[in-house]
Amino acid sequence: MTRRPAGRTVLLAAAELLAWWAALALLWLVLVSTVDTLERIVGASCAALGALLARAGRRAVTWR
Repeated sequence: MTRRPAGRTVLLAAAELLAWWAALALLWLVLVSTVDTLERIVGASCAALGALLARAGRRAVTWR
């Protein structure tokens, strides 16, 4: 098994988290009817938590 350089691993993890966050935030924007400042903060926070959980779940299944 070949190991990736540490910098590349961090970049791939950050890119995966950003992709998950963007997808979940976009889904939230599609489903919400009105958007004010507090709802944007809550939506972004929930999308970030969902991105962390999605990455953790994927890593648990694929064990990478």
